[in-house]
Amino acid sequence: MEIKRYFAKTAREALRRLKEELGPDAIVLSNRGVEDGVEITAILASELPAFQEASWERRPHRDSAPDRDLDAAPAAVPRVHADEDFTVSLSGGARPPAAAAQQKVVRDWQPPAAKPAPARRAPGKSRSAQDGAATGAADDTPLLRELAGIKGLIEQQLAGFAWTGLAHETPAKTLLLTDLLDAGFSAQLARRLVGSLPAGATREEGHAWLKGVLNRNLHTAGSDDEIIDAGGVFALVGPTGVGKTTTTAKLAARCVVRHGADSVALLTTDGYRIGAHEQLRIYGRILGVQVHAVRDAADLRRTLADLSGKHMVLIDTIGMSQRDRLVAEQASMLDGAGDVRRLLLLNATSRGDTLDDVVRAYGRDAGGSDLAGAILTKVDEAVSLAPALDALIRNRLELYYVANGQRVPEDMHLPNRSYLLHRALKGVPENSPHRLVGDEAGLLLSAGAARTERPLGALHG
Repeated sequence: MEIKRYFAKTAREALRRLKEELGPDAIVLSNRGVEDGVEITAILASELPAFQEASWERRPHRDSAPDRDLDAAPAAVPRVHADEDFTVSLSGGARPPAAAAQQKVVRDWQPPAAKPAPARRAPGKSRSAQDGAATGAADDTPLLRELAGIKGLIEQQLAGFAWTGLAHETPAKTLLLTDLLDAGFSAQLARRLVGSLPAGATREEGHAWLKGVLNRNLHTAGSDDEIIDAGGVFALVGPTGVGKTTTTAKLAARCVVRHGADSVALLTTDGYRIGAHEQLRIYGRILGVQVHAVRDAADLRRTLADLSGKHMVLIDTIGMSQRDRLVAEQASMLDGAGDVRRLLLLNATSRGDTLDDVVRAYGRDAGGSDLAGAILTKVDEAVSLAPALDALIRNRLELYYVANGQRVPEDMHLPNRSYLLHRALKGVPENSPHRLVGDEAGLLLSAGAARTERPLGALHG
């Protein structure tokens, strides 16, 4: 058994060296400030059995009463004492604090409430050998569980120390990272952006640089050429209440203005929502275009075949939760109908994790063809557009239109990237309860430091 010690100027550097040498399974035992830096001690998880055995041998031996039930006694669990500024205790008692500033993590292992019934002996194995193996497995389980919890806690604390070190070394990066988190960008994208910031940039220079990088990575349509002029069959998909029916009418109106009413047809697959079909028929009468209702995949194929001469066919789909199993069935129905391109509608007022859930459900998890692009709705209701733009950038979805009201066709526009990024990077008011203060950004990042994230592709810098 060997306990490793690592010295560095910052906790981040020491932790990086630790992980390079011992790998992700290393368990941090302690950390403390030393002259010119930080000291971290760690041990490999594979050496835990030897560590446990050594701790047991160091304990003083006492004679036990002959009538004591040894099987009912608590399993031997080691106490790990680190340096005075940080102590990890795995036994029933904890060391008294050496100073008020001392930090401790104490986990008390509790013995079972009742003695378990003896297990049935396996053929060919002695009772003592079988009992010993069972006891060893039972002893290791709470120990490993406790150490895993402590490992996660210490990693969060070290991430917090790294944040403090970053604040001292590069305060501009810390402020920019806080600004991005305040605005509503995901921690994953914010870390990637700030990590690529040119050295020595001021906060103002950093803001200009961030806006330029986001502008290059936000893919938007610059004209109606790709949809209105190109034509084709488009299905508008998305959760309930995102504005599919109204947006369908807005797209139809734009096409009618350019190519005439006879060039457009509207379809609806929404036979469940009361009045959904009638609402689309009202829009159809106003615009002078045909409206058809389809019941299933076969009906959809027949109807699309009859409308093959139309320049554009727009399909208003059923609104459903992104977690409904019918989402995959809907994608399969649309793919089976021929060359149908799916446009995903995203609600600009939704949280970032909700938008990710929607993109995942209607995209790769749906099992159908890739999404053709996205339309951002309810832009006028959103306080910040950062979560929506974040989801578009990370999922590499092209934004075709933004909708900001109920009027048909006035309240739908081609995306203006300068306006969208201005809305996304707009600062949070000083009195906002959602504004991060002090080291709260570091705590937010450290809380998710141990989570596994889906890899983020390269950004265009």
